[in-house]
Amino acid sequence: MLRDFAQEILNAEARHLRRRLCIAESPAETTITIKGRLLISMASNNYLGLANHRAVKQAAMEAIAKWGVGAGAARLISGTMTPHEQLEQALARFKQVEAVLTYATGYTTNVGLLPALSDRNGLTLVDRSCHASLIQACRVSNATLRVFHHNDVGHLETVLSKRGKARPALVVTEGVFSMDGDLAPLAELLTLCHRYDATLLVDDAHGTGVMGEHGRGTAEHFGLNPEALIQMGTLSKAVGTSGGYVAGTTSLKDYLINTSKTFIYTTASPPAIAAAATAAIQIIRHEPERRARLWDNRRYLHEALQGMGFHLTRTQSPILPILVKSPETALKMSQALYEAGVYVPAIRPPTVPRHSSRLRLTVSSEHTKEQLESVVQALREAGEAMRVL
Repeated sequence: MLRDFAQEILNAEARHLRRRLCIAESPAETTITIKGRLLISMASNNYLGLANHRAVKQAAMEAIAKWGVGAGAARLISGTMTPHEQLEQALARFKQVEAVLTYATGYTTNVGLLPALSDRNGLTLVDRSCHASLIQACRVSNATLRVFHHNDVGHLETVLSKRGKARPALVVTEGVFSMDGDLAPLAELLTLCHRYDATLLVDDAHGTGVMGEHGRGTAEHFGLNPEALIQMGTLSKAVGTSGGYVAGTTSLKDYLINTSKTFIYTTASPPAIAAAATAAIQIIRHEPERRARLWDNRRYLHEALQGMGFHLTRTQSPILPILVKSPETALKMSQALYEAGVYVPAIRPPTVPRHSSRLRLTVSSEHTKEQLESVVQALREAGEAMRVL
């Protein structure tokens, strides 16, 4: 007997948890067109404005002309093309590691990486606030899974100290947590991993291109040796394209080529996407002013939100979540902002824990001060109307 999907949707709607697709009728920029209406967009991870950058688009178009649209096969068959190799070399230089392996998406990177790193004899310890792809990947793995309190090094040590000495351990965290915008204490985590002979894996999807003096990510932000840990990341945030990657040693790359199922059994990403990502990496390396603008905009908006009295998370990044607790309030505020010309979707369970619904604003290097001033005014009016302020 089929499940009553229609009733399940109605049940979700009654709890203000139903989701609907929003059709964007414009590129990923600081504005978004929805149903013919132009809005200021505060909902994109396009931190450096590269998703619609002329040079990035030109690289993709030239690659299509030369290499076609699809790769035609998995990477181990005939799908590895020169643009894939060039991208991996560019990423390895950028991340200052021996080698990088790229995947079709960030989600499939994690789902292929975690099971390859830990088997039924292993122990995987994951931060409670990690992204759904990491949690899913841990469950796919046969390793014993333990969850430690968010950014709680003491709790992690307690769990690690109880493990058998011969049992391999993998500690999993994010560099920048995608829903709260805070940072993992990577230096302390790495010290703990050295003490207990564990491996540290960092999902740096929201750190790459954003954190650190050169934008190399959260490891650079904390001054860590990039080869002392395993880093994964995505090309769909600051890099402005699509795909995922794992950065580490040459032996790790070779090992994943032979063991990571989502790499082995997935058709290679389009060569044009690889070429576009390579162009974007070069822009990140040679245009630090983009990152400077991003952080200037972040400081302005963060100070304005705090000054108005909104309840923010302990964010340390361009992700600025406003906590409103109830899904209903989040939806109503999102709609009020929409009417005022600002697009900020409501983030609700199960994406975030119960009683922590929020408006998740993301700022970019390309937002103008006039746009941000309009956002601040719209938020003030919506917050007062909803009695959030």
